[in-house]
Amino acid sequence: MTTATRPDDPTASVSPPLHGLRVLDLATLFAGPLAATMLGDFGAEVVKVEHPTRPDPSRGHGPAKDGVGLWWKILGRNKRTITLDLGAPAGRDVLLRLAADADVIVENFRPGTLERWGLGWAELSAVNPRLVLARVTGFGQFGPYSHRPGFGTLAEAMSGFAAMTGEPDGPPTLPPFGLADSIAALATAYAVMTALSGRTATGRGQVVDLAIIEPILTVLGPQPLWYDQLGYVQPRTGNRSRNNAPRNTYRTADGCWLAVSTSAQSVAERVMRLVGREELIDEPWFGTGSGRAEHADVLDEAVGGWIALRSRDDAIAAFEKAEAAIAPVHDIRDVMSDPQYRALGTVTEVPDPELGPIRMQNVLFRLSETPGSIRWAGRPHGADTEAVLTELGLSAPEIAVLREEGVL
Repeated sequence: MTTATRPDDPTASVSPPLHGLRVLDLATLFAGPLAATMLGDFGAEVVKVEHPTRPDPSRGHGPAKDGVGLWWKILGRNKRTITLDLGAPAGRDVLLRLAADADVIVENFRPGTLERWGLGWAELSAVNPRLVLARVTGFGQFGPYSHRPGFGTLAEAMSGFAAMTGEPDGPPTLPPFGLADSIAALATAYAVMTALSGRTATGRGQVVDLAIIEPILTVLGPQPLWYDQLGYVQPRTGNRSRNNAPRNTYRTADGCWLAVSTSAQSVAERVMRLVGREELIDEPWFGTGSGRAEHADVLDEAVGGWIALRSRDDAIAAFEKAEAAIAPVHDIRDVMSDPQYRALGTVTEVPDPELGPIRMQNVLFRLSETPGSIRWAGRPHGADTEAVLTELGLSAPEIAVLREEGVL
């Protein structure tokens, strides 16, 4: 068992905090499924429900090895996988039986799809009043865009993220990974746990309506308030900040890149003393972050010139001695060998029957008493169908009939 604690921690054998929580993951691609993964990492019993002939597209997303999609190995970890055609009447009946004993359902179909199949909130809550239904869509369950297809890329564009990202004279920039989806997954997992806490008080489940366009707007900071009160629209500033300086990436003598941050006044002063430009500390504009940002050219020249004369390791050591904030700009090769990540166990090895030992991100955080764990990586399409349906009470002949009808 791979745990999120140190290998010698005695809490590794303790039941995880979400043990006994039953989750049905009906979602595809990233935001909804990743939220279910996070619940599974801390002990929830997650059953991934996929169409018999159209599995979750994440199985084929990105690089594969020996025909096995690698993204799915992390997105599908800690989940049992079954196939079920929810649009078929017999598939609907099976899903309602599963829902009757579940705590949470996560879905990301366009609004109205579950209702068209006879699996809307009215039907689901009728068989299980304590159920929490998490509905994760691009634009939410209502409003003029609600029926549009929605992906994280659209949220990154609509939220203002792309507009403020990139060089001042360059185009709006989208992230090269699922940023909005991942933020939405974190928000969904939090929303589910909040709804479950509410169930403890009321005895009833409820619907979570999460639009992917909203959580990313929340993490962008006070953009709406700035505009509301000041009419201020944050421009693209590259690696610089309008709130403090020096704040940039700088190239070392041995061709590496380092990131420096001086959000605190005391750190900014330490950096100037370190690079031999302490006279700048006495400038009237140096006393505020915005003042320093207005003189970023001067500060970047001072810091960048000093770093350019030193190797990566020498520069980092000097900053560390001066108690100033600096970090190397890593690619994934560096992440895999970084001593701090290794100490935390951030990347861990998981045994996998298809690929052998594989390495992936560990669970999201460490709990001192009831840690999470990765019990297995993503399993093949429909690998647990018969086992799950047998546990549900279906007989072998009933399962065979469902297979013959194409429901499984």
